[in-house]
Amino acid sequence: MNPAKAVSAPFEQKFRAGVLGATGIVGQRLVQLLAQHPWFELTAVAASERSSGKNYSEAVKWHLETPIPAAAASLVVQPLEPTLDCDFVFSALDSSVAGAAEEDFARAGYPVVSNSKNHRMSPDVPLLIPEVNSAHLEAIPVQQKNRGYGSGFIVTNPNCSTAGLVLVLKPLADKFGLEKIFVVTMQAVSGAGYPGVPSLDILGNVVPFISGEEEKMEEEPQKLLGRWDGARFIEAGLGISAHCNRVPVENGHLECVSASLKKIATLTEVREALRDFKVSDELAALPTAVKHPVLVRDEDNRPQPRRDVEAGAGMAAVVGRVRECPLLDVKLTLLSHNLLRGAAGAALLNAELLAARGYFSRVRVPAAEAAPVSAEN
Repeated sequence: MNPAKAVSAPFEQKFRAGVLGATGIVGQRLVQLLAQHPWFELTAVAASERSSGKNYSEAVKWHLETPIPAAAASLVVQPLEPTLDCDFVFSALDSSVAGAAEEDFARAGYPVVSNSKNHRMSPDVPLLIPEVNSAHLEAIPVQQKNRGYGSGFIVTNPNCSTAGLVLVLKPLADKFGLEKIFVVTMQAVSGAGYPGVPSLDILGNVVPFISGEEEKMEEEPQKLLGRWDGARFIEAGLGISAHCNRVPVENGHLECVSASLKKIATLTEVREALRDFKVSDELAALPTAVKHPVLVRDEDNRPQPRRDVEAGAGMAAVVGRVRECPLLDVKLTLLSHNLLRGAAGAALLNAELLAARGYFSRVRVPAAEAAPVSAEN
């Protein structure tokens, strides 16, 4: 939650949240962010068999800058079974187990707010950035009908490098239209999880390959910037080429972007479109949201991870070096916080929007009464 933002709770009592994969680095961020949240209360943590049965403080190797929240430390880590005492769950699971586990929880009646990649491109699952495509939540009833989920469903947030890119592309798409995108990323080591990239592979070095990353950056914006027509997602039809690199930076993905626009625009108009981009009153009322999620810097040497990654409590994308592109139309540099805007904070913002729109309920079908759980699609 944005620490400078006071948001009153519109609910009589907090929703109970669970975190799947709570011992991983994104799971830890979610536990940290939930500690003082005005709408949500952490009541359950779940992880792999080697952690289940232990107190969270014993099971987790805590890597964050603040201590383990007191409310979380004594929680007993549960197995990845849909019997948790909560109203909805965040999924920070590794992709090797997330697909089936998330389906099990949704089938048992839990809303699942996922950071994992497994269901992002599924034809009935919203891939959500609230400032970009909140209307895509209209797919949830179709998903529930298709899959027989009852009160459960799955909503995902995009890949960490896609998140900042699309947040910046949205105002340009709305104002001028987009045709082609060329993007080169310099991605922080924290994006690889913990322990991440071995120090001897990354210190003083750049690794020009991140498995699966370029494919995500070329596919996910098509869905995010597309539309839901009531039955299916219609892709945006953009031409996108991505080059992804791992660099020795702790937090913050820096991206160099060139874009061709459908309408002719001056650099001043492009900067104004980015600066003027603001969220609706509905979104501005969410605890984690920022009114202006894209910040524009005029200095020649900004943005920089060391100086700008915490902008908007880590939920804003920072843009600089807006200039003409001799190959396309305009080029710029953007920075976003990969663990907040691109992961835990993104999932938290998605959950806040779902709560505000009435998608969460405290009356959930108990797991014991739900349909039989299966790992099959």
